[in-house]
Amino acid sequence: MKKMIALACLGFAFTVSAPAFAAGEKMKGCSKEATGMKGDERKAFMKKCLSKDYVLKHDAMAGAPAAATPATPATPAASSAQQDKMKACNADAKTKGLKGDERKKFMSACLKG
Repeated sequence: MKKMIALACLGFAFTVSAPAFAAGEKMKGCSKEATGMKGDERKAFMKKCLSKDYVLKHDAMAGAPAAATPATPATPAASSAQQDKMKACNADAKTKGLKGDERKKFMSACLKG
């Protein structure tokens, strides 16, 4: 019974925080940060990590250098081109109905070529 309640709470925490993070990125990040933890320690960490207020260590580190680095004139154009390419590849993958590993392989090839 306790396991069911814990799973329900964990599921609820994930469901509540999921809309803010596309494709379960927060769940992946939390799992990565929980590497090496086991049992109750891992459950407690995952519950805390999946809450709305928790900021992943990777996200916190990624945000700091970007704010400190001044943008060069070439950066916006290159970024825009990459975003356009990503949008096109995503649209192609969606129309083809690709999921999982197939989508990952397709996206990798599409973005390289």
